[in-house]
Amino acid sequence: MRVAMMTKEYPPEIYGGAGVHVTELVAQLKRLVDVDVHCMGAPRDDAIVHSPDPALDGANPALTTLSTELRMAAAASGVDIVHSHTWYTGLAGHLASALYDVPHILTAHSLEPRRPWKAEQLGGGYRVSSWSERTAVEHADAVIAVSAGMRADVLDAYPSLDPSRIHVVRNGIDTSVWHPGPAGTGEASALTAIGVDVSQPIVAFVGRITRQKGVGHLIAAAHDFDPSIQLVLCAGAPDTPEIAAETEQAVAALAAHRGNVFWVREMLPTEQIREILSAATVFVCPSVYEPLGIVNLEAMACETAVVASDVGGIPEVVDDGVTGRLVHYNAYEPAAFEESLAATVNEVVADKTGADAMGRAGRVRAIEHFSWAEIARQTIDVYDDAIRRRG
Repeated sequence: MRVAMMTKEYPPEIYGGAGVHVTELVAQLKRLVDVDVHCMGAPRDDAIVHSPDPALDGANPALTTLSTELRMAAAASGVDIVHSHTWYTGLAGHLASALYDVPHILTAHSLEPRRPWKAEQLGGGYRVSSWSERTAVEHADAVIAVSAGMRADVLDAYPSLDPSRIHVVRNGIDTSVWHPGPAGTGEASALTAIGVDVSQPIVAFVGRITRQKGVGHLIAAAHDFDPSIQLVLCAGAPDTPEIAAETEQAVAALAAHRGNVFWVREMLPTEQIREILSAATVFVCPSVYEPLGIVNLEAMACETAVVASDVGGIPEVVDDGVTGRLVHYNAYEPAAFEESLAATVNEVVADKTGADAMGRAGRVRAIEHFSWAEIARQTIDVYDDAIRRRG
């Protein structure tokens, strides 16, 4: 079997969970089938890189993405399966499927109808991205949802889709990369570099500055964190200048109110993120929308208790009361969410023995239920089913 894997992100340019998913999945799939990776961005030796038509230089980002997708579709001949990830490549998968009469598998990592704040970033391009996603999803031979919650979202957003074509294959974690412990021998310590006292409680956040990740809610909640707590924010890549400015002001106000705030804006290497997660008493995930949340798995694999919102697929990862705590989120009650988030973080930090037990249980859960090798095998099953359905 030969697979055309279509993705926006691929190493060394990884910005979020979808990019991590593709990277790990491809590594495992290559042991089972032939995989051609089609991606965007900088040139790479191990992937076919596509870029937009130069005539569209300066156009709305949604249009330049569609231009890149046309080139991606044209290059995908001679394969047995086309597999796309996110709206950035969904239309390429749909067009390649039509051109070459092969099944198109689409992995839904998120849904445009569930992210209306993207209109801030794309303007009218958000309507273009939404149309692109709908076309790809509704015509795909199979849709892979990264959680049962995501499957329900797909059916709700696209009710014309045949439910039998939606398969749940969860995200995974490489527990040999994500594990507990300090910085490796000879490695620079990220915590030392930013001045964190490892003898005091640490609450960590890792994620992009976007409405989806709930950074604003976390900063608001942190005003009520116990004074002993050090908040480490690994937060960068803001969606818009407006949300960047909002975050700048909010962090400054928080630092003036309580201190003990350490904001890392650049993307850190995996080993330094692992060190921060391992040292944290609690990892906090305040997302308002999260199909699964790989970062919660990363924290669990590092034996760190997780406090997270109860949205999307997060409850399928974080076992409430066992590997962490879930906090209820309602869009119409932000203050109540922030108050509950602060109270829950304080409770977990105050019970060091309980937090350590949650961390150990989290690593066991990550190892037992979220293996990438098993996820690759499940993905092959989806490919086989789609080929059979085509007859």
